[in-house]
Parts: sequence; structure tokens; C-alpha cells
Amino acid sequence: MSSEKVISLSKASFPSTLQALQKPMVVDFWAPWCGPCRILSGLIDEMAEAHPEWVVAKVNIDEEPGLAEQYDVMAIPTLIFFNAKGEVVDHSVGGITKHDLITKLEKAAQN
Repeated sequence: MSSEKVISLSKASFPSTLQALQKPMVVDFWAPWCGPCRILSGLIDEMAEAHPEWVVAKVNIDEEPGLAEQYDVMAIPTLIFFNAKGEVVDHSVGGITKHDLITKLEKAAQN
């Protein structure tokens, strides 16, 4: 993870992060061995740097398999979008364009 603005979530920190949310959040479920995840990582970092109005987070599924199971992550990369109330409002599996990522985050901000 190259951006300091991307937060790493664990099973312990996930609930408190959701409770404290005051802005929309995207969570990238990924693994270090996943090629598409590494490609998506650059876009995730870019979003974190360019859009402080959103929370950008990652969950390493190798370290946190329970969270992946809790959110029905069956393939990676998976992005899950939360509104400012901590409710899941959208998701994306596989690659995603910058435009689609921004559109989904804007949609989360409206919910």
C-alpha cells in the first residue's frame, strides 16, 4: 500500500470504523498474490489522495478471512461501497474503471 491515506482494516477495527463513519467509504478486499488486485491498487491509492471526502480502506483477505466471509467476498478484487451511515450500498468484483469507481462513490455519498 503506497498511499498513507488508505487505511488497513482488520476484524477488530472494522466495526469501530463503520460506527465512526461520517463520509462514504470504499473497502478493497485484496490479497498480495492477486495480480488484478495489484493493478487496482494504483487506482485505489489515487482515489485516496485525490478525494479526502471519501474513506478508502483495504482488507487483506489472507489476514482477515472472516471479514471476507462476512461480506460474501467470493472473488478478488472486490470493492464494497458504504454510505456515511456504514450501510453497504454497492459492490464491484474484478477490475473497475476510474469513472465507474468515482460514480459508485458519488452514489454512496447520496445514500
